Amino acid sequence: MKFKSNITLQILTGVLLVFVLLTGLVCVIGYMQFTDAIEDQYADSAYNTARTAAYELTPRFLKLNDPTLREYQMKLIDIKRNWNKLADTQDATFIYLFTAASDDVTKEYSKVTFLVNVANKRTGFPDYSAGYTITQTDSRYLRAFREIYERGSERVEIAVYRPEEKYTSGNHITVMIPVHDHLKNVIGILGVERRMEDLDDVRSLYLRHVFIFSAVFLLIVMSLYGYYLSDKLLSPVREIASEAMRFAHENTRAEIQLAARITDISEIGQLARVIDVMEEDIVSYVDNLTRVTREKEQIKAELNVAKQIQADMLPRKFPPFPEHDEFDIYASMTPAKEVGGDFYDFFLIDDDHMALVIADVSGKGVPAALFMVIAKTLIKNIAQMGNLSPSEILREVNTRLCENNEADLFVTVWLGILEISSGKIFASNAGHEYPAIKHVNGKFELFKTKQSPAVAAMDGMKFREYDFELEAGDVLYLYTDGVAEATNSNDELFGTDRMLDALNNLECESAQEILTDMKSAVDNFTGDAPQFDDITMLCLRFFGKNSGGNKTE
Repeated sequence: MKFKSNITLQILTGVLLVFVLLTGLVCVIGYMQFTDAIEDQYADSAYNTARTAAYELTPRFLKLNDPTLREYQMKLIDIKRNWNKLADTQDATFIYLFTAASDDVTKEYSKVTFLVNVANKRTGFPDYSAGYTITQTDSRYLRAFREIYERGSERVEIAVYRPEEKYTSGNHITVMIPVHDHLKNVIGILGVERRMEDLDDVRSLYLRHVFIFSAVFLLIVMSLYGYYLSDKLLSPVREIASEAMRFAHENTRAEIQLAARITDISEIGQLARVIDVMEEDIVSYVDNLTRVTREKEQIKAELNVAKQIQADMLPRKFPPFPEHDEFDIYASMTPAKEVGGDFYDFFLIDDDHMALVIADVSGKGVPAALFMVIAKTLIKNIAQMGNLSPSEILREVNTRLCENNEADLFVTVWLGILEISSGKIFASNAGHEYPAIKHVNGKFELFKTKQSPAVAAMDGMKFREYDFELEAGDVLYLYTDGVAEATNSNDELFGTDRMLDALNNLECESAQEILTDMKSAVDNFTGDAPQFDDITMLCLRFFGKNSGGNKTE
């Protein structure tokens, strides 16, 4: 056949290649399945021979197992005579009974002692005498021994292919079954080996038939398919390709659509109509993409503004109260998205009282950020009204947040009021993380108390309150769950234990250094894993009244 088009040659070459690969795959699969089927037939025959041979092994004979006894010798002669007949009629190469003992060095069942051995006379193999011992090194047989002795297998098969060697048995299969005493204990193994002399011839015949059929079929298919390609497909395909090339360069609608030029109702005609629709969709998509990109850029700019506004709402001037040298305070927030739901705050209620706040709004993104703004504003405004305890502040904030909370958002809050002159802190924990406190000459430890429900979870809630005292040199560390739940690429959590270890291993003086090094510890743990939650921290180092500005321990 003379090919008139390069694409025809390419398609036919591809079809030929695929056909050859499929034919090869079919041959391999068929060859393997055919071999397995023949092998199973030989294995079943050997197994049936083994079961028949096992009937000769009486409990009395197995119990005696002493070649010096006449009774044992007479029974052995009788067994070998019957097994010789069985081997001849069943075309078995070997029938043998043996025990396998564990070697002291390798711990494998490599020490094999033959009790009865019969070789088919036609093979030329000699019979092993009773008690003959060999050392087995073939791993296949060692695995078979272990299967029977240790795992209780009732049938083990070993196929050996050695057509290239001058081995008397050639391709053969061995089937082994256990021999039990009256207590069902394995006291020996009965094996039957059978040659698979017809295997190579049968497999070669199978392959020849497959190749001949495939070659004839391929010749017919290639001839018919080449004609069809040349006459029915190439012309419309060229036209479609030309139109696609034109559209790729011009990106404009065609003056005459392909559907008007190619009226074929087959897949080629459908392809032409799809190209027309695709061109129309692409032109519309480019217009929409331009518009959406412009809108996304505007949204991104607005989110950046919102991020800046949110950041500006949090105290960022440090030190915040230069007139107070009784403490050193620092805080930071790293949102997981453009805007976050975490927040911190600290502010003076009066000259001797400072409020400390750290909170985490449920959810992320813009809704959480809006809820965060409301919660933060309410907490500060209500706290600065004066004469209210932390529990009373949270109760009032809870009442106001529960009004029209259609999104069912809530916020976990730790709120403490520090009495600067004494170091005493009155606090309330609404479902938030436990604070970590380091006393002078001590280590950071979690200060655990009973928690109240989160704020805005339910109207009318009351909040527990507790107090503790900071001595000069003590450090208070507050954080959101984004610290403890930071996750690395192996889905491992940073956890509070690692957090405490990191805090206790820090060699820092200032509150800012503590938070900076803690953020580095979290980043080193998570590595390249993305940040899933906001990370917010607040650290207070207390020096006490009349510290004289000395901020070192």
